[in-house]
Amino acid sequence: MSKRQTQKMLQLMASGEPVELTSPMASVKKLARLAFVAQQFGYEYADVRQGGGNNSQLKMLIVPDPSPQARARAAQNWAQYPNAHDGVSVPPLVPDAFELLKARINFDLTGKSAEKRMGYGAIGVSIGSVIIAYRLGGTSDDFVIAGIIWLALMAVFGIGFVVTRKRNAKFARRLQAAGFAPVADETGRVRYLPPGSGTPYGGGPYGPYGAQAQGAPPFPQQQPAPGYAQPGPYAPQPPAYGQPGPYGVPPQQAPGPYGQPPQH
Repeated sequence: MSKRQTQKMLQLMASGEPVELTSPMASVKKLARLAFVAQQFGYEYADVRQGGGNNSQLKMLIVPDPSPQARARAAQNWAQYPNAHDGVSVPPLVPDAFELLKARINFDLTGKSAEKRMGYGAIGVSIGSVIIAYRLGGTSDDFVIAGIIWLALMAVFGIGFVVTRKRNAKFARRLQAAGFAPVADETGRVRYLPPGSGTPYGGGPYGPYGAQAQGAPPFPQQQPAPGYAQPGPYAPQPPAYGQPGPYGVPPQQAPGPYGQPPQH
């Protein structure tokens, strides 16, 4: 996480609008660090996607968190770190919160939607192999060559699918243990939301991050993801945002505007 990126993020957050951040080197760690700082000043991680040439970039969306705990935490941190706009004088990283953010970002990048894309890719490879055989001449030897190519590519897809599923299961276990609940948006994409969150960040109210129609409510109601248990009580229950614990400090005063210190 660079000083310049943090400065730019805090400047954009001062508008109180959703902010998109880009990591040119596709670094999940860098985005998770930025998301952690954003959480300390009234924003919340919302979503992430791949972009740029050959999907070499990661684009992360953060949105204002309207909860009283988040606003109180922002006010407290602006009071404690009034020079945060320099990109250096920011709250220290909390390892547990940082790891949860990394798990959320990784799951959003390689969750069920990624597995589905790999399945479509395997179908495309199968069709492409048949086309190659006919373009080579359609003889039995041509089909053998195409079959060898198909087997090699399917082996790659199979390995990738297994690795991706194991990674997703690891991230899901970490998030569920912290009290995050799996929900599905209107497109069927599964996301993990913070405990007690009233804001379903998935679903797409922000352009390329989803498919919500224009004029629809900004935060559509989501349902528990198929195949997952209905979210219930979690033990141990993690502290709410803004309460004593890994996510912040107790609220001390009324918050000021998003992204900037309260005026005195």
